[in-house]
Amino acid sequence: MNSRQLTMMGLGSAIGAGLFLGSGVGVQAAGPAVLISYLVAGALVIIVMQALGELAAANPSSGAFSVYTEKAFGKTAGSAVGWLWWFQLVVVIAAEAIGAAGLLASVFPSLPVWLMALAFIAVFSLINVAGVKNYGEFEFWFAILKVAAIIAFLLIGAALIFGWLPNVSSPGLSNLAGNGGFAPAGLTGIASALLVVVFAFGGTEIVSVAAAETADPVRSVGKAIKTVVWRILVFYIGSLAVIVTVVPWDSEALDSPFAAVLATAQIPGAETAIVLVAAIALLSALNANLYGASRMSYSLAERGDAPKALLRLNKAKAPVLAVVMSVAVGVISTVLELFFPDQVLPTLLNLVGSTILLVWASVLLSQFVLRRRADRTGQTFKLKMNAFPYLTLFGIALLAAILVLACFDTAARTQLLSTVALTACIAVACKLAHASRTRQGATGS
Repeated sequence: MNSRQLTMMGLGSAIGAGLFLGSGVGVQAAGPAVLISYLVAGALVIIVMQALGELAAANPSSGAFSVYTEKAFGKTAGSAVGWLWWFQLVVVIAAEAIGAAGLLASVFPSLPVWLMALAFIAVFSLINVAGVKNYGEFEFWFAILKVAAIIAFLLIGAALIFGWLPNVSSPGLSNLAGNGGFAPAGLTGIASALLVVVFAFGGTEIVSVAAAETADPVRSVGKAIKTVVWRILVFYIGSLAVIVTVVPWDSEALDSPFAAVLATAQIPGAETAIVLVAAIALLSALNANLYGASRMSYSLAERGDAPKALLRLNKAKAPVLAVVMSVAVGVISTVLELFFPDQVLPTLLNLVGSTILLVWASVLLSQFVLRRRADRTGQTFKLKMNAFPYLTLFGIALLAAILVLACFDTAARTQLLSTVALTACIAVACKLAHASRTRQGATGS
């Protein structure tokens, strides 16, 4: 994979249906002040990505933050983080396949959802076993389509706000200050929106997984992280600035915020266009998540934390059995959800809902420990994080504050406790497996 593909993959994995369809939830919670929530979440993403970039450039590995957690806190912690992330990805694969199929069925009702969902999983499985170069190129063009859609949206939004569209009146800036003011729900609304917004930035960490399969990890990772971070902030904050300026924060149209803006601009076919873009966003995320899941399980097998059979590569040097295992869980979840609608996936998604918070915590804590350890021994990192250790400590404090906020929100608290319980179960299983292998090794010797 080259630098161009890695950059666009990191960008594309963070621009998903959560932006195109789900950003309205944050607006309804905080009003125009949702921009503050995005700035805070964006600051956290910048810190996490800098920390992850430093570690990935020093030690490129398909296990990424799982490997770094193991180096910092031991084998059980590392394998638990790896399996937790893998489990999240394979569950989300099913949700993305069904979600994309449902969106397309609303435009093409003659196409059955179950057939499209399984077809998507099959197609992207073939792409992933065709080799990382083919996967990277496919994801590159997916990301290009999403970025082009956002740029077009920003241009239309700017033209609408400044009154440059013929026969369409500009909303001006009245929606930013009227109807309850800039922050109609106060700090409580901003905090509630922050919980929604943080999860929208999930996916950027896959850059560190892909770093192991790039020609020049130090250069590629450094460029990808710098490019991805500022572009994501521009696209996210720019898009939300347009939305809150054009659409009143309490409007029912925010169920599909991009379509609401385009409808105000009187763009024909706006709703259909956004549905298609959102479907592409979901399929892109499915592709990236399948890649991430297969590489993480491969890394776990390398470290003795998964069956050795997962190390088998095909002619394209893709871990074919790791892909198959990840796909199998996704297929089973998809089939169960199709047979038992709204019963299987909501439960599974609730279990892994706070995974991104725990993964980011592992990144920041591992980077702090490993960087301090390296500084003591005189080891130099090829790509250094700025303002260490103050920026890392600030990121840890910010993440801790978000976790505390989650405890005061009923839905977020349930999700967080479910994920913590799942993590504890995985950690116990990993600990028992390690102890069993140690005993077998001692007996064999």
